[in-house]
Amino acid sequence: MTFRRIGRISRALVVSMAVVLGMSACGGYTVGFMWVLGTQYNQIAGFKIDDYTGNLTTMVNSPYSSAGTNPVSITVRTGGNFVFVVNKGVNATSSACTSAGQTLATGQVCGNVAVFAVGEDGVLTFQATYGTAGGTPVWAAADGTGGLLYVLDAQAPDYATTGNGDITVFAIDGSTGRLQLVQNQLIKNSSGGLLNYFEVGPAPTTMRVGGQCIYALDSGDQSIYSYGIGGGGQLVVEPNSRYVPTPVYHLTSINVTGSTIYLTDAGSPLSTGGAIKLFTAGAGCSLSPQSGGDVANLATTSNPVYSLTDAKNKFLYVVNHSETNPLYPNSTISAFVILPGGELDPVSDPQNPYGVGNGPVCMVEDPSGQYLYTSNSNDGSVTGKYINSQTGQLSNLPRGSTFPATGLATCLAVSGNVD
Repeated sequence: MTFRRIGRISRALVVSMAVVLGMSACGGYTVGFMWVLGTQYNQIAGFKIDDYTGNLTTMVNSPYSSAGTNPVSITVRTGGNFVFVVNKGVNATSSACTSAGQTLATGQVCGNVAVFAVGEDGVLTFQATYGTAGGTPVWAAADGTGGLLYVLDAQAPDYATTGNGDITVFAIDGSTGRLQLVQNQLIKNSSGGLLNYFEVGPAPTTMRVGGQCIYALDSGDQSIYSYGIGGGGQLVVEPNSRYVPTPVYHLTSINVTGSTIYLTDAGSPLSTGGAIKLFTAGAGCSLSPQSGGDVANLATTSNPVYSLTDAKNKFLYVVNHSETNPLYPNSTISAFVILPGGELDPVSDPQNPYGVGNGPVCMVEDPSGQYLYTSNSNDGSVTGKYINSQTGQLSNLPRGSTFPATGLATCLAVSGNVD
């Protein structure tokens, strides 16, 4: 066999593998799927993520309808076969909404949770919508088993008298994606019946699941309300269920990494960019501040709204919705190294913070841990960055870092597989 013939055979094998893996000369195979919400047209933009470049390619039939009004939060069931979208609705109170997506006589629209099945190449197929126990749902989180979905309502059913929000818990059917409301077995209403929600504090905006605890951030009193996670989807009230950090000015997000909890405080006087507040999660889902746990955000940043730790818990990234640096007229990501005790040091790089699109609100890491993406509300785009796994530094993607999504982009989610 000649070397020329060996070369032809080798090239044929490479081409065959490229076909099988979905690769091309311009990129690699699809390493994951991404879905980005947009409130302007109530849509979901779908993308395939290229392993080699981080480039985003639009899915078939994208964008998809969000099956509701004002989509603000999205989460993926473990295994990747179902996506859940929270449609906030428009100015509808919990007492007025009796069904998901209901349009009231005043023109107000009730919120809902929309379920989508994930098909080949990440294509979404609408399944059904469900109402929550309260009103104005704002956030969703799926548990690690794939069996439960937690939805945060800005208004609990008793909102008119308490001003509080709630967590609605659903059991997920892993085969169909159908949701079944989980009743609160521990607390009864005034008539002796079981509640169908778990109350939190006033004006909740976001929540995070960490270990056997779930934490809701209440913007009304700048507190963190925590529950223990029991069996069958039950949330257990802990002795110190409500914690108010002091001093605190304007909490905007919560992030749980192991036993460390990071809060972004947009109003902290430590810097123009606010601060990141560090807490330790203890027994009974309690919180205690870490010594020296107020870390100033980077110079020139402003209005931190979201944070994320990488898959290896080595780095913390903070999304800054605004920016005062003239080199970055839009917004930035601040990058920090996580030290052994959870403390933070800025990533050593003259480019840190890193410029992204206009008005970012959410951030995800791709399933392979190579890329970071922000959804940018003001320009309806997604910004992608390459992560240096050794240093935490971010850099632009090789084939362009900006991708059009859908109008007034809110949050986004990714999945690496569909089981």
